[in-house]
Amino acid sequence: MEKAEKAVNEGEHQVRDEADGVWSGSWVAERLGVELVGEDRLTDLLGLALRRNPKRAHLLVSNVLGKHVPQSPSVVHGHGVELGRRVRELLGDEEAARAVVLGYAETATGLGHSVADGLALAPYLHSTRRPVAGVMAAGGFEEAHSHATSHLLLPEDPALLSGDGPLVLVDDEFSTGNTVLNTVRDLHGRYPRRRYVVVALVDMRSAVDAGRLEAFAREIGARVDLVAAASGTVRLPEGVLEKGQELVARYEAETASAGAAPSWPVARFPAPPNNGVAVEADQEATPLGARGTARTTPTGPEPDDNRIDLHWPANLPDGARHGFTPAHRERLGAALPGMAARIADALPVDARRVHILGFEELMYAPLRLACELERVTDIEVRYSTTTRSPVLAVDDPGYAIRTRLAFPAHDDPADGPGERYAYNVAGAGFDAVVVVVDSAGDTPALHAPDGLLARLAAHTPRVLLAVIPSYAPERPSMLPEPLRGPAFSSYAPEEVGWLLRDLSDVTLEAPTEEREEAIQSGGAHYAESLPVEYQPSERYQELFHAALDDSAARIAQAAGVVTETVLAERGPRPVLVSLARAGTPVGILMRRWARHRHGLDLPHYAVSIVRGRGIDANALRWLAAHHDPRDVVFVDGWTGKGAITRELAQALEEFEKSDGVTGFSPEIAVLADPGSCVRTYGTREDFLIPSACLNSTVSGLISRTVLRADMVGPHDFHGAKFYRELAGTDVSVAFLDAVSARFPEVEDGACAQAKELLAADRSPTWEGWAAVERICEEYGIHDVNLVKPGVGETTRVLLRRVPWKILARAGAGSDLDHVRLLAEQRGVPVEEVDGLPYTCVGLIHPKYTRGATGADGKAVSA
Repeated sequence: MEKAEKAVNEGEHQVRDEADGVWSGSWVAERLGVELVGEDRLTDLLGLALRRNPKRAHLLVSNVLGKHVPQSPSVVHGHGVELGRRVRELLGDEEAARAVVLGYAETATGLGHSVADGLALAPYLHSTRRPVAGVMAAGGFEEAHSHATSHLLLPEDPALLSGDGPLVLVDDEFSTGNTVLNTVRDLHGRYPRRRYVVVALVDMRSAVDAGRLEAFAREIGARVDLVAAASGTVRLPEGVLEKGQELVARYEAETASAGAAPSWPVARFPAPPNNGVAVEADQEATPLGARGTARTTPTGPEPDDNRIDLHWPANLPDGARHGFTPAHRERLGAALPGMAARIADALPVDARRVHILGFEELMYAPLRLACELERVTDIEVRYSTTTRSPVLAVDDPGYAIRTRLAFPAHDDPADGPGERYAYNVAGAGFDAVVVVVDSAGDTPALHAPDGLLARLAAHTPRVLLAVIPSYAPERPSMLPEPLRGPAFSSYAPEEVGWLLRDLSDVTLEAPTEEREEAIQSGGAHYAESLPVEYQPSERYQELFHAALDDSAARIAQAAGVVTETVLAERGPRPVLVSLARAGTPVGILMRRWARHRHGLDLPHYAVSIVRGRGIDANALRWLAAHHDPRDVVFVDGWTGKGAITRELAQALEEFEKSDGVTGFSPEIAVLADPGSCVRTYGTREDFLIPSACLNSTVSGLISRTVLRADMVGPHDFHGAKFYRELAGTDVSVAFLDAVSARFPEVEDGACAQAKELLAADRSPTWEGWAAVERICEEYGIHDVNLVKPGVGETTRVLLRRVPWKILARAGAGSDLDHVRLLAEQRGVPVEEVDGLPYTCVGLIHPKYTRGATGADGKAVSA
């Protein structure tokens, strides 16, 4: 008899024998009236437990899966391999070679892998609850009765699921069939095929549920076969859910009231002589030293002493989150003897009973390591993994979950922090526990005083850690590299990389009055066209240069303050990402300050954000592929009422949900924050920033960004134009040089001011937004987007939109000289207002018609 078959036969009765012949489901069966009806093997394969779950109170606990119940690894692997061989016999070698095996996270990832081993010819993929940056989902589905429902499919090779060969779906139990139905429904709509094979350790469907699957197969015109190790049904009496919930609540309440000495029994697992340990279920136990010697405090091994370097093969996937091929299986098989030998060398010399503990979805690699250790040593090896699933622990031989260790999640899960569990490990008399995690799970939380390693150290003399590198697919980027000057923009190439598409050869400009009418009527979005570029008069250019001379030092200090704040709070090497285009000159000034003051050469990019459409998702994907999102700092010129601040926060939240990429902070660093909308700023004064006076000629000759479906495809960055023809009037570099030349004289003041701000409360008050709402009410304006507060935004209104009137703070001085000039040229009235929180506010005409004030359809004249 082959080893896998022998392991299956020998393992079926092992748990019952270790529990003195008591079925590990009898405790629940007696109290709730739950019955397993079917083949005799069912009670060898399954026990019962209870959980706090509003959908299903009872839990079928597999004795041969290696999840909740420690088991011989050869038994666990053998059951999956045997099922895989049955699938191969069912399909035949030709069809088996065209098949794909799909397992379910988290419980069946190892079982599915083992089935693929038995099938031998097919690649394997398992679903995951862990989004992976840069990997697009090829599908997804819900698991209705689970505590954590969303499954993602993230194959490295998108073609893995698109073939027409059989799809083999593997789960630990087939209870209602809903999960399989949801999976097939999702995938068949994307990648239809003629045949499916459903594989499970146990088929526990009712006759009604079995009929549903057959009807669904007829509906989609596909054949669906079922392969299971055993079959039967669960008989549930009326009211079992409520009764089970009451039982769980009563036990938890009694345990909580009892504190460290609950009246419920203490777990005492059978173990080899001198290795037995008494451990209270879900309570801190007396820590152990060398074999039964009590320690007064739980102490774990030093970090350098407890690590095992497996020498995991380079670029070998740690599992099948992104796919695992027969070639990968061969590479793993060749490396296993060496890795098992390293584990054996690290174990205590007198260890006789050792546990290999896997990590949630990481089931297969620890299982194969445990199998190999079992094969090459005379040690009694057991295997199980940690889990998300919260299950009640009751110390009774007739209950499947005897003890529970709870600890915080340690892999920064996408759904947030929470408890994780290791069942039936405490009290089992292990001389050593080898914890196997992937590198994503090797975090400070794992090593914390309340973390998994510390919890285990209280229950076993030796805890060892083996870390397998988390496999990340390397995909060639479909996105282009950033555009740089002088080919795109008048900035030097090292100053900024534009994550934009060059639309310089496309005519996008429209007369101001036509754009305004189309935007306000809802016929067009403002980002679908460009205003005619304003050509400044000689008088206006004189005002710009005068303003620059007057404010360069003030801008230099603000640039220094915001840069020092960013460096202090966001780390020594942030990645500056300006919001094009107003943020770009500020980002370059921040980059220059970091180089001047600290000798840093910071990366700097410019990306598009569009009100109502969000930030460029492809730009975010490019950034995530080339930098750590946690290092990215978004930069803008100034705040008005905070609309872009809110737009960015919402867009990043949506991007995280769609792409699974985490780490981007929605906080914006700005030169000036008159609206009190952000925490990171150079000043909150509303003063004239000369770069707000002009358009492209102070922004590298780059237009405002464009987002139009007929020009920007799904794999393109947002677009913009490079106005090469305006080079004669370009002052972009002159502006930067004038400001950065003042860095030395403001350096001490900027650093002192930044230090003061870092110690102060900088929480946004959103004062600007409140002011805008008051103005809307007072002037009868129905849309807050028609109110543009601050010097910079008011200037934009006069240059790009159809202005109605300008509100100016009473007594405002030279900061408004250029605004008054533009208003005079456009025929727009300027009203002085007492108590205005901004220096000025520009109002776009709320009911635009061609006869509206200032709307002559002509470019601004001298």
